Amino acid sequence: MQKNKAEILVENEHFIAINKPSGLLSVPAREGNEISLKDILAERLGQIWTVHRLDKDTSGVIVFAKNERAHKYLSGLFEGREVAKYYTGIVHGTPPDNKGSIDAAIMEHSAKRGVMVTNKKGKYALTDYEVAECFGNFSLMQFRIHTGRTHQIRVHMKHIGHPIVCDPLYGNGEPVLLSSIKKKFNLSKKEEEERPLFNRLALHAEKLIFTDQQKQEHIIEAAVPKDIRAFLQQLRKWKS
Repeated sequence: MQKNKAEILVENEHFIAINKPSGLLSVPAREGNEISLKDILAERLGQIWTVHRLDKDTSGVIVFAKNERAHKYLSGLFEGREVAKYYTGIVHGTPPDNKGSIDAAIMEHSAKRGVMVTNKKGKYALTDYEVAECFGNFSLMQFRIHTGRTHQIRVHMKHIGHPIVCDPLYGNGEPVLLSSIKKKFNLSKKEEEERPLFNRLALHAEKLIFTDQQKQEHIIEAAVPKDIRAFLQQLRKWKS
């Protein structure tokens, strides 16, 4: 499992839970020209079943079933909202309320395929959020999603005016530069242009909690990745 640094968190005869790195597809795309985590697992395990997905640029916990029975059961848990899903993310600015819930239905954009929007005609979507730390221009946030709509957290954070950092679809997509957080920033003579401090979607699926078919509870956690931790360290260092 060294490929793309995908780490096995839990594996038994029924399912496998992986800490997916950012930049790796969960499942093959329609075009099929890019390797996915499912492809990598299938090479090692043979047939594998998709239970749920993470966006390509979101890192963190994802579960695949190892047989049809487990697939049916686990898919039913996700569809029945019987899985507790927790995420960590960094957003632009600071929401006015320290904690709250966003109840805004989501549907696909009528003209832009793959882009989601909030619309009362859409499917019910509920996200709980809490601000864990403020840095002025940015905030570290904890999320719990009660539904599993495509791009749910990203759409909901855009909806309240605080998009996820480096989100190309729902934010400005621009990398974060040290000059934007450090007041007296000078580029070193060796460098022609500033290297980004952070340059990927700042969203991580941190924890899943569910009870399997054998009535055993699983609390599966994936530590916040090194790149997000390093970004947070810089934010704390230069916090004004």
